[in-house]
Amino acid sequence: MNGYLLITGGAGFIGSNYAARCLERGERVVIFDNLSRHGAELNIEWLSDRFDRKSFELIKEDIRDADAIKAAAKGADRILHLAAQVAVTTSVTDPKTDFEINAHGTFNALEAARASGRKPAFVYASTNKVYGGMEDVEVVELETRYDYKDLPYGASELQPLDFHSPYGCSKGCGDQYVRDYHRIYDLPTVVLRQSCIYGTRQFGIEDQGWVAWFIIAAVTGRPITIYGNGKQVRDVLFVDDLLDAYDAAFQRADKVGGQIFNIGGGRENTISVWKEFQPKLEKLIGHPVPTQIRGWRPGDQPVYISDIRKAKEMLGWEPKIKTDTGIRRLFDWVNENRNLF
Repeated sequence: MNGYLLITGGAGFIGSNYAARCLERGERVVIFDNLSRHGAELNIEWLSDRFDRKSFELIKEDIRDADAIKAAAKGADRILHLAAQVAVTTSVTDPKTDFEINAHGTFNALEAARASGRKPAFVYASTNKVYGGMEDVEVVELETRYDYKDLPYGASELQPLDFHSPYGCSKGCGDQYVRDYHRIYDLPTVVLRQSCIYGTRQFGIEDQGWVAWFIIAAVTGRPITIYGNGKQVRDVLFVDDLLDAYDAAFQRADKVGGQIFNIGGGRENTISVWKEFQPKLEKLIGHPVPTQIRGWRPGDQPVYISDIRKAKEMLGWEPKIKTDTGIRRLFDWVNENRNLF
């Protein structure tokens, strides 16, 4: 391979895990990250301990710097664009910064790919938030969860876009730019609309990464706040399964360029955020976990489940790690590394 893999946001939870996977395979990896997020420097230390520090390059720059990302992309034959502002709540309090990072930053990354002249495969981590509240979809309330009334497989890529919150708008903007750069400039771009991703090396906080946050809070004795009634349902995907999706997208980029895929746990890996998660967590930790209840947060979907049949068909991908197994792995990692929190 003449080129290298460029991972924007590569020091984050997902990026560092994918960097480790690729380094294990002997691939050349360049990480582009401003190290602003909690845990980023710890993830670089972890990579440096596992691999020869010369085996990967760290470029400490910001995705908002067009010249910096352009220079970083010059020799890349694959780009995984993860750099983002990731919290809906933060986007509401500071929409300008959210836009500059998510929308303008994605534009900068695409222009860097185009300017390289190499037509690198470009995979973009989008979000299910581009579908908004899905108010047009009928929802039923059951004893421990909400569910779709008429979507047995979940929401497909044909679900109408309805950007909700500044975060939804900024990520949705990037989502559509990435798709269009295939149409207009023939870049092999792939959009992955990701659901709730969780796993080891996730330094979750209350506003983002709820599975990890609940486990971290329970292990370290911090207060947990439940917004709404705890019946909200998500399909959760363990990070190793997501990395398989990235591999599949890169391997097939020449065939699936311009395509959009919902990537999540699917119907088989759904859980309500507290009514069903709480008993699993309390069983692992061995005692009750106290919580406080507050009102619903704006834009919080009562249920989101990804229909992943298109990814199965076109990428040959599907989740392998069941929810209970993944939660146990994350719990064990947090327990073993509680000094990091």
